[in-house]
Amino acid sequence: MADQPLDGAVALITGASSGIGAATARRLACEGAAVALVARRRDRLDQVVGDIAATGGRAVALAADLTDPERARGAVQDTVDWFGRLDVLVNNAGVMLLNSALHTTVEEWDRMISLNVAALLHVTHAAVPYLIDAAATSRRQVADLVNIGSTAGRAARPGSSVYNLTKFGLNGFAESLRQELLGERVRVSVVAPGTVDTELVDHLGDAARDAARRQVDGIEPLRAEDIADAIAYVVTRERRVAVNEMLIRAGNQTW
Repeated sequence: MADQPLDGAVALITGASSGIGAATARRLACEGAAVALVARRRDRLDQVVGDIAATGGRAVALAADLTDPERARGAVQDTVDWFGRLDVLVNNAGVMLLNSALHTTVEEWDRMISLNVAALLHVTHAAVPYLIDAAATSRRQVADLVNIGSTAGRAARPGSSVYNLTKFGLNGFAESLRQELLGERVRVSVVAPGTVDTELVDHLGDAARDAARRQVDGIEPLRAEDIADAIAYVVTRERRVAVNEMLIRAGNQTW
């Protein structure tokens, strides 16, 4: 419908097979955007695409391991090849592997750096020229780059040193990029969730997973749809409004 805020826009969402990414894909499609969904699990992507199509939306599944630089760049190019443009990028893909420096492995640290940092950089670098073009040519006259941060980008806790590194670093990267792209009408934002009911802790070993769950015991977690609502708010503002950072905690979360 022509009166939808994102009518004619195209959004690329990484980590879109579940959780925040899947919820965001559904929500932006409801706002009128055509959406490209990127993740490794093709079957899960196809399910989300089917959900969107069932409500009259347009979506495509792009199965890719974004830790491969060529696949990261290819996901952006495939989106543009499929839909002809790129107006919104949501950098959501990430992994949280909690453990102390004494008990973790370097491979787990490398895995977080590869997905949370390097993959995000490769996707962003490939997307920026298309976002600039979209801001110049679209009806909205603005484009958006939304990075999913975390309360772990504001408060460090034991057992999460490298996860903190990736999220603190994301904040600095986003702020510098925001200033670089101001004149191009590309808005750069960080949406930082607190405790959310997603699969993020499922990647942990038994002991670390149990510890993480004890840490949030008694907290009513946010839902993925709550974060999707925030992202939709950010990217549907008129071009004069830039929501550069949004922190969203569970109602009874202290940190």
